Amino acid sequence: MNTQSTTFKVRLGLFVFTGIVLFFLALFLIGKQKNLFNPVFQLRANFRNVGGLQVGNVVRFSGINIGTVDNIRFLNDTTVRVDMLIRQDVKPFIKEDARAGIGSEGIIGDKVLVLSQGNAPHEIKPNQLITSTEPTNMDAVMRSLSVTADNAAVASEEMAEILLKINRGDGTLGRLIQDKEIAENLDKTMENLKNSSKGLEQNMEAAKHNFLLRGYFRKKEKEKREKEEAAKKEAKEAAAKSTKKATKK
Repeated sequence: MNTQSTTFKVRLGLFVFTGIVLFFLALFLIGKQKNLFNPVFQLRANFRNVGGLQVGNVVRFSGINIGTVDNIRFLNDTTVRVDMLIRQDVKPFIKEDARAGIGSEGIIGDKVLVLSQGNAPHEIKPNQLITSTEPTNMDAVMRSLSVTADNAAVASEEMAEILLKINRGDGTLGRLIQDKEIAENLDKTMENLKNSSKGLEQNMEAAKHNFLLRGYFRKKEKEKREKEEAAKKEAKEAAAKSTKKATKK
């Protein structure tokens, strides 16, 4: 009987001890997350729409978690005040012209408050009201994507209908692709054009040897040679001038 009682007390003591350890561990983790054990200072920012931001969400600076959202409240019907608790050790890196914006942990993740670094020479002051940028309205973005998807669906249906008509041989393009007779006529037309061009070349060659037109073609060839010689002469003169300038320098 005493052995059973002792075993029960040992188990009870272990259970209580484990519970206390887990309690303090959870308290430490939560306190660390909420910056309860670190020196902090407060910043404030006003928004018209916080886009789903909640108390306890992370404040991020240069990709690093530096604080938490401490309070969110209405100032009036168009302004929402967001209070932040920021770690004291990052204060020298945040400038007084820093801005606050609302982002998210991915496309559908939790909202985060993002601070920009700023370019002012002086660091930010505790309890300072910083400028904010309004978050993107995801509802408007989703509506725009929905309209784009609908337009793409309509365009796809129309394209499928056009291709179906072409495959059936409807319309000019469909007849052109499906009708063998039209294709053969096009081939014949192209062949006739090739033959016509060959005949034209032959006629031009014959005309060059015709004694009535021989003088005309010789005159054209002479003018062509004179132009080529003049161009060569100008090129030589330009090269000589550039050589003289280089020699004088």
